[in-house]
Parts: sequence; structure tokens; C-alpha cells
Amino acid sequence: MARIALRNITKHFGTVQAVEELTLQFADREFVALLGPSGCGKSTTLYVIAGLETPTTGEILFDDRPVTHLPARQRDIAMVFQNYALYPHMTVRENLSFHLRLKKYPKAVIRERVSRAATLLNIEHLLDRKPSQISGGQQQRAALGRAIVRQPTVYLMDEPLSNLDAKMRVIMRAELKLLQRELNVTTIFVTHDQEEAMSISDKIAVMSMGRLQQYAEPDEIYNRPANLFVAGFIGSPVMNMLEGSFRTEGDAYVLRTATREYALGREVGERLRRAALPSAVVLGIRSEDVRLLADGGGGGLQGHIDLLQPVGPVTYAQILLQQEARLIATTAPGEFAVDQRVGVRFIPERIHYFDKESGQRLPI
Repeated sequence: MARIALRNITKHFGTVQAVEELTLQFADREFVALLGPSGCGKSTTLYVIAGLETPTTGEILFDDRPVTHLPARQRDIAMVFQNYALYPHMTVRENLSFHLRLKKYPKAVIRERVSRAATLLNIEHLLDRKPSQISGGQQQRAALGRAIVRQPTVYLMDEPLSNLDAKMRVIMRAELKLLQRELNVTTIFVTHDQEEAMSISDKIAVMSMGRLQQYAEPDEIYNRPANLFVAGFIGSPVMNMLEGSFRTEGDAYVLRTATREYALGREVGERLRRAALPSAVVLGIRSEDVRLLADGGGGGLQGHIDLLQPVGPVTYAQILLQQEARLIATTAPGEFAVDQRVGVRFIPERIHYFDKESGQRLPI
């Protein structure tokens, strides 16, 4: 088993800054996702941990042992890549056993490890086939099996599910999580898919432009995003945003936008009064925290529905506010119709407040 620490890791490729001042701690036996858009530095971070890239500055430790300048073969890791990297001229059995045969392991040990990995992954019946004779999902299982037989202290996975179709990705997510629980080994998983990261990880490190934005459990990242980037990147549909500034009106606070003012109520006002508010703020509201009132009733925001997107058990309603940006609300199927006039309310305790200038979450 292994604990991994990254201390002030920076990686530059010439003038290109891939990773900047990254500090992270991975606990023993944790399943951690490195999540972010393309070019955010997540794969580079994985390669630095693996020893495939040397950091420009900073230190890497495995169980408090410095490994920054050790080659990959001395770090006791196993990698699973996006393209599977199976040898096409070998059978699945030969692919799984290749590393062990290269290291001159006894034949009995090789047979036992290959058999165990194949059983775990349900590919026993495929061992004598070549990669071209099996499906993409089965090739992914074979690539995982090749990593499993090595019995490393750390598994590193670089977008291993991105080549699979949508249905197979969902199936493999569950299998990966169950497999990691069975193997009980520290696993670091790179992905750009926030739903994938949220569904299988113990913790998520959200990255952007080479910098860490937030490192926490999935529920914390979803319910208390650290800044506007995390708030906008995590969640589907994307979080609603309203820009404005605050003023007091008796016991209540009023949000002033470019064209209107919205009373936020006494309870919200008491919370806002305790915070040092900046002059310009952004309110973030998830679609499930938007309440629609038929025929524009209830006061507050007014608008009409200009798009409905049914997605099975729920429907996403897009509301056009007068002279304002659009909002998305989660509704029940068939509850509203296109062009219907609606009133819009937010659940006060579920509103997220951010400093517009810095993008950081406000302590409200």
C-alpha cells in the first residue's frame, strides 16, 4: 500500500506552464480522480507521479520516501492508458503475463496471478483470444488485468474509459470502483468527465490551467464549490449564475442586477450581514434549487419557458427572464409547457455566493 505526497510540483515544457505549485496528499488505499478540462495539467501530474516526467521543481514522496528522481520501474506502480496498449500479436493471456515473464517469475506464480485477474475481470473465456478478436470493453478489462497481475502499490489510470461507448463507460465505472475496493490499492484516475469522477472517487482534485482549484470529497465539491471555476465545471446542467451587488432594506438584503432588484429575505439578510461582502458578487444556483410557479405567480423573478429538455425522470426547463440571462430549472416531466409564463424562486439556503473579482466563494 502507499501514501503519496506532491510538494510544490511545477512542470514546464519550455515556456509552456503545464503544472504550477501543486501540493496534494493521497491517502493509502484512496481512489482519487484528477479532474479538469483538456490542457489543465492532470495527465502531466499523473506522468510526474509515475516517473515518466521529471518535475521542474518540487518533491514527490511515496510513504515519506523521496522518489522525485527515481525512474518509473523503481516506483512500484502500474499504469492503464487510454489506448489500452495491448500487444496485437499476443493473446490476452500472453498480454496479462508479459511483465511477469519478463521478470522471470515462476510459471506457477504467473498462472495463479493471471487466473485471479481474469476471474476478477470476468475474462477467463477470452484468455486465448487476441485483442482484435474481442470488444473495446473486453480490451479495457485486459489492460486492467495486465496492471493487476503486477500487484503494485499504486495504480495510475489515464482516461482509461474514454474510448468506450456511453453505456459501456457506465458499466465500467461501477466495475472499476468495485475492483479498487477488492484490490484495496491506492488508485489515481485522470478524467475530463465530471460525472465519471463524481461517481467513483473518494476524493477529487479539480484542476485548471495547471493549478489546483479544489481538493475534497465529491459531495463537498458539488455542494460547496471553492470558486466560480469549480461551480461552473461541476454539475449538469451547469450552475445558474446571476451577477449583482447588495443593499440593505430594513431587515432584508436586496440583490441589485443590471435591470432589476430582488429581495432575498430576512434569513438570507442575517447571514449576509455577518459576512464582509465585496462590492460585486455572483450568485450561483443549481437547477434543482430553482422553483417554478405556474402563470408567473408568487412574485419575485418573472419569465417564460423557451426550451424544455426531457431526460427521463426529470425535465430541464430553460427560462428566459425579462432582459436577463437564461436560467435552468429541474422540473417533473409534463409539469410545464414551452412559452408558459412562470414565476421563479430560489431556495435561500442553497444559494452560493462568490466574489465576482476574485471568483472565490464567500463565507456565507
